[in-house]
Amino acid sequence: MRVLYIDIDSLRPDHLSCYGYHRQTSPNIDKLAAEGVRFTNFYCSDSPCLPSRTAFFTGMFGIRTGVVNHGGDFADMPLEGPERGFRARAAQESLGTMLRRAGYHTCMISPFPNRHTAYQVSFGFTETYDTGKGGLENADEMYPPAKSWLEANGQKENWFLHVNFWDPHTPYDHPAEFGNPFADEPIEDWITQDLIDRQNASYGPHGAMDVAGYDDQLPSIWTMGVGHIRTLADAKAHLDGYDTGIRYADHYVGKLIDDLKALGIYDDTVIIVSADHGENQGELNIWGDHQTADHITNRVPLIVRWPGVTDGQAGGVRTGLHYHLDLPATLVEMLGGTPPPAWDGLSFAADLGAAPDQGRDYLVLSQGAWSCQRSVRWEKWLLMRTYHTGLKDFPEYMLFDLDKDPHETTNLAATQPEVVGAGLKLLDTWVGTQMYRAQRGDPFWGVIAEGGPLHARVGSPGWDAYLARLRISGRGHHADALAEAAGRPIG
Repeated sequence: MRVLYIDIDSLRPDHLSCYGYHRQTSPNIDKLAAEGVRFTNFYCSDSPCLPSRTAFFTGMFGIRTGVVNHGGDFADMPLEGPERGFRARAAQESLGTMLRRAGYHTCMISPFPNRHTAYQVSFGFTETYDTGKGGLENADEMYPPAKSWLEANGQKENWFLHVNFWDPHTPYDHPAEFGNPFADEPIEDWITQDLIDRQNASYGPHGAMDVAGYDDQLPSIWTMGVGHIRTLADAKAHLDGYDTGIRYADHYVGKLIDDLKALGIYDDTVIIVSADHGENQGELNIWGDHQTADHITNRVPLIVRWPGVTDGQAGGVRTGLHYHLDLPATLVEMLGGTPPPAWDGLSFAADLGAAPDQGRDYLVLSQGAWSCQRSVRWEKWLLMRTYHTGLKDFPEYMLFDLDKDPHETTNLAATQPEVVGAGLKLLDTWVGTQMYRAQRGDPFWGVIAEGGPLHARVGSPGWDAYLARLRISGRGHHADALAEAAGRPIG
C-alpha cells in the first residue's frame, strides 16, 4: 500500500467547500471527499503548531509529554533520565518508527522540524527534506520536491509520504498573479458591523485592531489582507486572503493527484488530507491566528480516501468525536502494525468502512502557546477554562452551544451553571487520569510559573510593547486591567 498524507497548516474545515462553505475554496479536496470519507468532529488534542504535531507524531497528549508551549521548558520533550536506553523510547514509539517496523519507507517533506526545533516529529522517518524557509513556503515551493520524490519512488510499494503545505497560514503571500478568486463573493453573514465595532472596543494580539499581531502594520510580504478591521469591507479583504490561501494549496493538491494518476498509482494510493490546527477568523476577536483551545482553532479537517476500504462509503460522513492522534493509531493498525501501548490514540479503522461511527464520549482540548486553556467538547457543548488569557479579554469560563452558535459569539456560562458543572467534572476526571501518566506534572503550571505562554509572557518585551500599544491607541483602561491581572482571567 502507498500512503500520501497531505498536511495543510492552519486549515479549518468549515472553510472547505466539501464541508459546506459557500465559497468554492477546495475543488480538488472536494473530489477526494466525494471518493472517500469525511470526518466532521476531528480535533487536535493540543494547539497550536508545535504541541499539535508533537502529539500527532508521538501519539501522546501534551499533558503527558509536557510539550504545550512554543518556548520555555515546555516547548521541548523531557529527558528520559537514567532509564533511557541505547535509543530514546519516544523515538522508538514514534509514528515514523512504527510505520518503518510495519515495512514502510517513510519520507517527510516539511520545514516544520527546523521551524520549531521540533525534530521529534521526524523521529523514525527514513527520509526528511527541509524546504528551508521555515514555514514561509508557498505551495509552488513545496510541490516540486514532492513531485520529484513521487517520480523517483511512487511506483514502488509500501511507502508513506508526508507533504506539508502552508498557504492558509499567515502571511497571506501567495503569488499576486494567482489573483483573488473570491473578489465578487460575499463573506458569511455572522460577521456584522456590530461585531466588528465591539471588537474594536476590545483588545488582544491579532484582534480586529491589531491583525498583524501586536499592532496594525502588516509586513510587506503580505499580498492580501489588512492590518486593522474597521468595516465589513476590511473583514472581506482579510477573509479573501485566507480563502485564497486555501484555494492556492488546493491547486497544488490537484497537481499531486495528477502526478499519482500519471504514474498509474492513483487507484492504489491512500490519500489523507488534514491539518495541524484550524484558524480563528473573527471568532473570539482573533483574526488569522490560532490562540485558543476552542472549536475553531482545534477542529481540523480529515478526509480519507482508502482504496478497497472506503470505496463503498464514497462521500460518507463520520460525525463521532475523534482526536487527531487517533489517526496514527488507525494508520499503524491498518498497515499491519501494532500501536504502542503508550499511545493515547485509539484506532477508528472500523469507522472507515461500513460500521457506524462511535467516536469518543468527550474530548479535552489544550492551548499553551498563546493562552493557557483547556476545553471540553461533548454533545453539543464546548466549555473553555482559561488559566492565562494571553493578553486577551477572556473570562475564566466560556460555554458555547455549537449547534446554535458555531462561531462562539454568545457565552452561556452564566446562564447554564449545570452544564458548566458537567463540563468541569469531565475536565477534572480527565486531568486526574492523565496526571498519573504525565512525565513532569501538569505542564500548564510550569508555563504559568515562567510568566505565561511564549507569545504573551508577563513582563516580556512583547507584553510591555502591547500594553504600550493599547495606551497609545485609546485603550489604556484595558492596559491597566491587564497589568493588574498579570495573565489571570478578567471577570
